[in-house]
Amino acid sequence: MIRVLIAGGLRLPREAVAAVLAGEPGVQVVSQVSRGSEVVPGALRTRPNLALLDADLPGLDGVSAAAQLKSAVPDCRVIIVTGPSRPDVLRAALAVRVEGVLSKGASIEALTDTVRRVAHGDRVLEPQAVAEALGGPDNPLTDRDLDILRLAAQGRTPAEIAEALHLSAGTVRNNLAAINRKVGARNRIEAIRIAVGRGWI
Repeated sequence: MIRVLIAGGLRLPREAVAAVLAGEPGVQVVSQVSRGSEVVPGALRTRPNLALLDADLPGLDGVSAAAQLKSAVPDCRVIIVTGPSRPDVLRAALAVRVEGVLSKGASIEALTDTVRRVAHGDRVLEPQAVAEALGGPDNPLTDRDLDILRLAAQGRTPAEIAEALHLSAGTVRNNLAAINRKVGARNRIEAIRIAVGRGWI
């Protein structure tokens, strides 16, 4: 029996998916949750062997919830459901080793086929989405740029970054300005967001 947990922020699409899967032979929907923070408690309570997680869950996103779920319930296989042109989500999903990635625009046949294949041990990733993610924009940042951005992402000031990397504060400020130009960001926060979204840091 394939025991499925479904996590989706919107009730109507979530219940529609649940209804489709509940009508499939050998499939039982054991839990439905609406927030990322509810995934692990729901799984511990109902012990699914497959979880279907919306990438855009409220609060804790689907990929982060998947990472927590894999730690808490290692035998539960995970499918992330995401929108088109989201290479950032796919890269993050691949990094936490989910077993499936499915488009929100997938047909009912694709949904049920993916659920069965993943439940039986296959890894199912949409080829177009994988190609888009792995062929993402080239990283224009140097190793020093990346070190500086990682520390900036932790909330460190230029002076604190300079001390950690044994540089002058002026050098760090110059690097941060150069990073903004390289990635087309207006400020440090936007540069961090771009770098995280593209899987550079």
